[in-house]
Amino acid sequence: MAGVVVVFDFDKTIIDVDSDNWVVDGLGATDLFDRLLPTMPWNTLIDTVMGELHAQGKTLRDVADVLRAAPIDPHVVAAIRAAYSLGCDLRVLSDANRFFIEAVLDHHGLRGCFSEINTNPSRVDADGRLRIAPHHDFHAAPHGCGLGTCPPNMCKGQVLDRIRASAAAADGGRKRFIYLGDGRGDYCPSLRLAREDFMMPRKGFPVWDLICENPGLLQAEVHLWSDGKDME
Repeated sequence: MAGVVVVFDFDKTIIDVDSDNWVVDGLGATDLFDRLLPTMPWNTLIDTVMGELHAQGKTLRDVADVLRAAPIDPHVVAAIRAAYSLGCDLRVLSDANRFFIEAVLDHHGLRGCFSEINTNPSRVDADGRLRIAPHHDFHAAPHGCGLGTCPPNMCKGQVLDRIRASAAAADGGRKRFIYLGDGRGDYCPSLRLAREDFMMPRKGFPVWDLICENPGLLQAEVHLWSDGKDME
């Protein structure tokens, strides 16, 4: 299926939980997270919590071990491998972060299926502490999307436009896109899909609720899924 680009969200799409909350809860930082949540942006909060966990002696291995235990439906794993084996170009577009995503994909042997991961960058500093930064530096300037459903650190619609342009430039041909997601941030890219594309929102999740408010705004054909079996 050359010419088909499949774009996956990560949290509650590839894995069945929110990876940030999964790590926070799994490493015993829920109370700290809840206390800080009203005081700072989400990306800053996760970075801060990672710093506190590091100060408590939690290691990168501890973080990775929690992520490896994140629930993922075997049907999702099979769907990813099937799409890859058919020749589709698979991408991740997620508001999680690179360390979390790569830890999960590596554990399940899926990282090689994806040609690109678009997410919030992460790095390990000289002290061995995981640092999380925003995909878009909203402190310098807003990303400029006026839709109202994109978080300040990432407009997935703008990222999808870049993916579409780079995919077309790679061989000069127009690509058909399949987009899978669940959250509010997945609504903006759904509006940028073309008539020959497919939008796969998770039923009962925020992106599906937004689509239902005015289905006529989408050009792409919509295919619902509820769980991994539906997705596959």
